Order: sequence, then structure tokens, then C-alpha cells
Amino acid sequence: MCRVTHPEEHRPHHPDAETLQAGLPEVRRSPSDAGVVDMLVLRPAVDVRTVVDAVTADLELGFVGDGWLERGNSRRPDGSADPDAQVTIMNSRAALLMAGQRERMALAGDQVYLDLDLSVDNLPAGTVLDFGKAALEVTPPPHTGCSKFKDRFGIDALRLTADTDGRYLRLRGINARVVRAGTISVGDVARVTRPA
Repeated sequence: MCRVTHPEEHRPHHPDAETLQAGLPEVRRSPSDAGVVDMLVLRPAVDVRTVVDAVTADLELGFVGDGWLERGNSRRPDGSADPDAQVTIMNSRAALLMAGQRERMALAGDQVYLDLDLSVDNLPAGTVLDFGKAALEVTPPPHTGCSKFKDRFGIDALRLTADTDGRYLRLRGINARVVRAGTISVGDVARVTRPA
């Protein structure tokens, strides 16, 4: 089953700073060593999100059907896609807090919504998330908010992701790359192996 969503289809939900702070303890309770995949999303075109039950992770393409490779990266000198940002992962509790309802979570623009502590100390760069058939490796580049994130979830949500606590918890999410090809499905458990 899949569902295609466009940001303009959803009324903006802008939680205030007090609501966001009140929800942080729940985000902090995310498991640290194994987390469940709550949602998977493909981004086949700009501002289009396809919610799917499973994705195929590919070493070269990232997620098959996602636009990562074609979209490229304006920050790279040649405009090519950044291999260290093949896949973006967001804590599903943080996404729900900011989105207000599950149906709006995909608007954050990430591909994997995972019930796992994504904090700097828990998932340092080089950590492998093993989903069984496929595996992703956490990469060094920070994943930061943008004007679209602010438009969809509000200035308070963007500020929270950018403050000291938000950066430590990586509330905006993390970047990763595919290190073992295979299928990832909603409900799969990602097991954490940290670098030695």
C-alpha cells in the first residue's frame, strides 16, 4: 500500500515552543539499541511524498524509486548527489511531535521514521543500523532544517531542531548511506552496531 502526499494538501500545524518542550521527554524515551521502523517514504519528485510499506535499498541508487540521485546536491561543486546523504532518518516520536498527526509526518522530507534515539552519543558517525536484509551507516554530515520545514511545522519547531539540545538529540534527523543492499519494511527492527 502506498499513499502520495503533497505539502499543499495539508493545513500547516505549528506547535508552539511550550508544546514542543512538553513533548521532549517522550522523544528522550526512544530506545537506544534497537528501534522499530514506523514509516517509510519515497520522494520521487520535489514536494511529492509516497508513503510505502517497504523500500529496496541499493548501494548506488539509495532507495529505489526515490529522487535522491537525480535531485543532486547544490552544495557539491559539481551538483552531484552526496553519497553521505543517500538516506535521511528522523526519530518518529520527534516527527509526530512536530507534525501533530501521523498523516503529516512524511512532510518533514525524510525517508525513514524510526523509533530510536538518534542522539550524537548514541549514534556516532560510522554506526551501522542493521535492518536484517539491508543495512545503513550513519554518516558525518549534519541534517539541518530548511525553510520548507519551517513552513510546514513552524518557526518554533525549526528553532528547537537548531538549539543546543535539538542538535544533540538530532531532532531534525541524521544522514546515512546504504552499506548492505536489501529490503527495509515498516515494522522491521533496526539493531545498532557502534564503531569500535
